[in-house]
Amino acid sequence: MDISEDLRKVLLDYQKNEITEHHIYRRLAEKVKHSENGRILEDIARDELRHYGVWRTYTRQDVAPDQWTIWKYCWISRIFGLTFGLKLMERGEGGAQENYAQLRETIPETEVIMREENHHEAALLGMLDEERLRYTGSVVLGLSDALVELTGALAGLTLALQNTKLIALTGSITGIAAALSMGASEYLSTKEEGSVKNPVKASVYTGGTYLITVLLLVMPYLVLNNYYVCLGCTLVGAVSIIAVFNYYISVAKGDPFQKRFLEMTGLSLGVAAVSFLIGLMLRFFLGVDI
Repeated sequence: MDISEDLRKVLLDYQKNEITEHHIYRRLAEKVKHSENGRILEDIARDELRHYGVWRTYTRQDVAPDQWTIWKYCWISRIFGLTFGLKLMERGEGGAQENYAQLRETIPETEVIMREENHHEAALLGMLDEERLRYTGSVVLGLSDALVELTGALAGLTLALQNTKLIALTGSITGIAAALSMGASEYLSTKEEGSVKNPVKASVYTGGTYLITVLLLVMPYLVLNNYYVCLGCTLVGAVSIIAVFNYYISVAKGDPFQKRFLEMTGLSLGVAAVSFLIGLMLRFFLGVDI
């Protein structure tokens, strides 16, 4: 079948995407071989290669895969988890689905490819069972508590103490003690629930997340001298942590980003504002001057 030059360029782009995704799925399948996830990834990799072959029958030209994209998604999946990496990649296929629909009358095989691509997405949404996602609740508990409690504590301490090193010391002691307490509480709670989650791992996820958040929020007070600038950096850092975490969850679990982000941000900044005022009032009424 003879095709126009414009259509040929479009199909060459499709070929490149298909062969690139074939290599991504195949490499990831090798990392999780001998598992149900690995089998599904191998099946999808074979389908992507077959789709490449369909487009090639019309273009009559081979196309090299995008090595940068392969490298990027393989490392994203390795660092942030298989679920996040694959679903992030699948998000980019929405435009391709719409473009495929425009080719159905010209290229009959497009209908089959569209159905298989939709099947890929459905399979990916339900196939993965990663430990880090099973313990999302524990991570959310540690993260949300640390952001709300420590941003509030640091805001109050900033007004009450007005000394960056003293604020960092007090905030660190408070945060570390709270992290240990949260980890212990999560251990007991998970053990009492009798869920499939391991109580020790749940406590590590909660306490570890809390501790890392504490270190990030306290850091400005260790490197800067102006305590108001430190507080501003801490609040910006808190919002950034919330944004990054909620983006991860929105991709990996399909939860809405905006609602969760605004809710967590509002709680953290609201508590910080109230604590700031409490620190101001306590300093005034107690006559503390450091």
